[in-house]
Amino acid sequence: MHISVVTPSFRQSDWLRLCVASVADQGIAHEHIIQDACSDDGTLEWLLKDSRVTVFVEKDAGMYDAVNRGLRRAKGDLVAYLNCDEQYLPGALALVAEWFERHPQVDMVFGDVIKVDEKGSFLSCRRMQTPLLYHTWTCHLSTLTCGTFFRRSLVERGFEFNPAWRSGGDGEWMVRLLRAGVRMGTLGVFTSVFAETGANLGASITGRREAVALRRTAPVWARVGRPLLILQHRLRRLIGGMYGKPPGAYAIYTHASPTKRVVVNVSSRQGRG
Repeated sequence: MHISVVTPSFRQSDWLRLCVASVADQGIAHEHIIQDACSDDGTLEWLLKDSRVTVFVEKDAGMYDAVNRGLRRAKGDLVAYLNCDEQYLPGALALVAEWFERHPQVDMVFGDVIKVDEKGSFLSCRRMQTPLLYHTWTCHLSTLTCGTFFRRSLVERGFEFNPAWRSGGDGEWMVRLLRAGVRMGTLGVFTSVFAETGANLGASITGRREAVALRRTAPVWARVGRPLLILQHRLRRLIGGMYGKPPGAYAIYTHASPTKRVVVNVSSRQGRG
């Protein structure tokens, strides 16, 4: 299966170099679409010359509008959305393609995610379970988009991001998918890396405000029962063995090593997600 990866870009040249490198060395057929909103920080000086990517430079109405533009242009059977400060681990896309071949009835799958700091050092990890509607609607999105892969047919069915959202569009998108009964699964392996840079949109004031706005659209009973939904989520993760399983090691690109992956070893006693 052919995979298309979409990356929205604006003034994140140093992070984008690492993101591009992590997609380029996957070893299977893919296309990497960069939707750049006319960056003026030097990004375009190298990006437009990089044969590993397909670049579109145009003004957009925000990150989710940029992602939608890329998804509409995607040619792959499978699609994914990877931000500039995120990466794929070695062999991730091959694992995803093989999984979808074995599960033709499923439209979306989630890989596990490693969280790192700006230098690439391990912070925590997130083992994924398929999200639950009312927990997502009233609490938070328990999956991360860097570990999310789906069939392009979902885009053709109208499941694009709502560009009216500035930071919390991932959660609103997932609520629509869950309400529509989209079939989802989990890979059970680490596929992706998320860097906590201090400038991540989900942790911004706008992100927190939009999380509250999404919660207010949920049924009253779900909002009232939010503490029980949180408890259900945590018990489900505990029973599912989602806690206490950090990766033994991972290989990523860093600002100190932008052209060669660096192996980072993780102790079993280090932070867990």
